[in-house]
Amino acid sequence: MAVQASVAVRNAILDAIETTVGTSAVLKLRTGAQPATCATADSGTVVATLSLPSDWMAAGSGGTKALAGVWQDPGADTTNTPAHFRLYASDGTTCHLQGTVTATGGGGDITLDDVTVTAGQTVTIDTFTLTAGNA
Repeated sequence: MAVQASVAVRNAILDAIETTVGTSAVLKLRTGAQPATCATADSGTVVATLSLPSDWMAAGSGGTKALAGVWQDPGADTTNTPAHFRLYASDGTTCHLQGTVTATGGGGDITLDDVTVTAGQTVTIDTFTLTAGNA
C-alpha cells in the first residue's frame, strides 16, 4: 500500500525546497551527464550561469511548483550544448537540485527554446516545474 499525502502537505514539501535553497539561488547549465547525486562533484563545462530572482519559484499549488519571474543569463559563458543543470544556494557551490536540460518538447526537467548556445547570447529558461509525489 502506498502512502498518500494531501495537496496541502505536498505544497508544503515543495515550498520547503525554496526555503532550504534560499533567496538568490544560482542555476548553472552544464554539458554532459549529471553527477550521480547533488553531493557528487560538478561535471561538464558551465554553459550559462543564471542568478535567479529573489523569489524564484511560485507558491506550491495543486502539488506542483513552477518557476517565478525571469530566469535568464544575459551572456552565456561558452558555446556549447547544455545537457544538465545544477541549482545552488546563493554561494554558487552548494548544490540542492539537479536534472536534465532539453529543447522545448524534449521532456527535460528544464527546457530551452534552443539548446545550441553561443557564448555571449541571452539564455532564458522556458519551463521548470517541481511535482510532489504521493498523490
